[in-house]
Amino acid sequence: MRIATIDIGTNSIHMIVVRVRPDLSFEIVDREKEMVRLGAGGLDGRALTDTAMQNGLLALSRFRRLADSHRVDEIVTAATSAVREADNGREFLDAIQQCTGMRAIVISGTEEARLIHQAAVYGVDVGTGSAVVVDIGGGSVELTVGSAAGATLTRSLKIGVIRLTERFRASDPLSKRDDRDMTQYVTEAIAEPIAQIRALGFDRVIGTSGTILSLGALASGETRSADDEVRNLRVPTKQFRRVREELTALNLTERLRVPGLDPRRADLIVAGAVLFDTILKALDVSEVTLCGLSLREGLALDYIHRNRTKVAKVEQYPDVRRRSVIELAERCNYSAAHAGQVARIALSLFDQTVATHGLDRQEREWLEYAALLHDIGVHISFARHHKHSYYLVKHGDLRGFEPDEAAVIALTTRYHRRATPKKTHPGYSDLSPSLRRTVRTLAALLRLAEGLDRSHGQSVSDVIVSPVDDAYFIRLGAHGDTELELWAAQRHVAPLEQVLGRPIRFEFLGRTAEPLGPPPGRERPSEAPSVAESSGS
Repeated sequence: MRIATIDIGTNSIHMIVVRVRPDLSFEIVDREKEMVRLGAGGLDGRALTDTAMQNGLLALSRFRRLADSHRVDEIVTAATSAVREADNGREFLDAIQQCTGMRAIVISGTEEARLIHQAAVYGVDVGTGSAVVVDIGGGSVELTVGSAAGATLTRSLKIGVIRLTERFRASDPLSKRDDRDMTQYVTEAIAEPIAQIRALGFDRVIGTSGTILSLGALASGETRSADDEVRNLRVPTKQFRRVREELTALNLTERLRVPGLDPRRADLIVAGAVLFDTILKALDVSEVTLCGLSLREGLALDYIHRNRTKVAKVEQYPDVRRRSVIELAERCNYSAAHAGQVARIALSLFDQTVATHGLDRQEREWLEYAALLHDIGVHISFARHHKHSYYLVKHGDLRGFEPDEAAVIALTTRYHRRATPKKTHPGYSDLSPSLRRTVRTLAALLRLAEGLDRSHGQSVSDVIVSPVDDAYFIRLGAHGDTELELWAAQRHVAPLEQVLGRPIRFEFLGRTAEPLGPPPGRERPSEAPSVAESSGS
């Protein structure tokens, strides 16, 4: 399974694409970010600016295209401080859905902190100990303390680097007075949560986010850039103090020339240096472990944790079309054994009569899915269940199917019993002549296949179709009582005789314990997966 997660932050919009492993861990296969400054001028209840929103929508549109190129199964999109506080945040969320089709949710500061902690302890081995996680964003700072199992304390404080820069930007370089005022402001804001954290106790400090990674890259040496691998790098806090002193002494032009510093962070990095150094001093620690995982990875981990069954289903059925069929069938409590047997028989009949009916692999796939879904209407009631099946398939939100495809599958289930197709029937009359012919053929094959498992006992083990003169002979292998199957097949064979233009006769082979498989001499096409595998029977 592949998941894309998008973090719509105050300063940057980040996306990662991850592949979920069978053990429910993940690996990142792509990542992207855009520093759009969504919260610039739009914090503390003010409106997001038109420019910021437009830049955000452009970035998100590109991210959507990138996610689609990876054929992701889910896109999880979360907005934080800037959208959370803006009086036009709802308007921006609506614009995201309209422009990209993605439904972004706003998460609380507490939830943001919890997800960041989850990502940090996934990326850094804390063993059985306790860790403080610090994340500095544009609008807020998240502080947590807890173990690998989760956070014990989560706090989100409105002291992000954009807020601080806008509040204390009177001088450049930062004057001693502004430095002192900013430090005092941060110290007062963090006093309560830091006291709680120190009372709980901890073994190490983990720093996440672009601001901290940029500072960590500078603190670890001039030859290292923020884009280098810094995961799990331990950096002494005294080196962050040195970086703070160096950056606060430079003006913007000088900071733009600092080796290893992303020029897009040059105007905000001073506030970040003061903020992080003040937090470290309050925690009274000697070193920090850098972690490249943050909210976007936390979103991925949280999705995987909450959707274990769905993740397992995606791994079992990587193709979205097959998966959506199985999910619909399971929602309706279908009989997997019976549906799988009917699908196997229907496909065997299809393959052995293809020279006459002339349909191809696409129609074969439709037949398989219709066979798997043909009885789901029983979920509503047995009486008229063929019509209920039609309705459930038609309106079952089958992903990956064009409307005409869903209509053909639904109608094929509709005609697996009782009436045969008529031009006056709703749905059927709306199809083109060629698709009406397809429905007639597929429904006739499905009807006979259903008859050949009338007892739901899977007693037919083999189906061999042989043209003899102007007729077809269907030889049946069996490993149980097949009296009901023969009776039902003879009752329901007439539509297939009409489609094929030949009479059909039945005879039994010797009884066998072998399961039904591809007819002798005709292998199943490689791109058409075995129904036995897909149905779970």
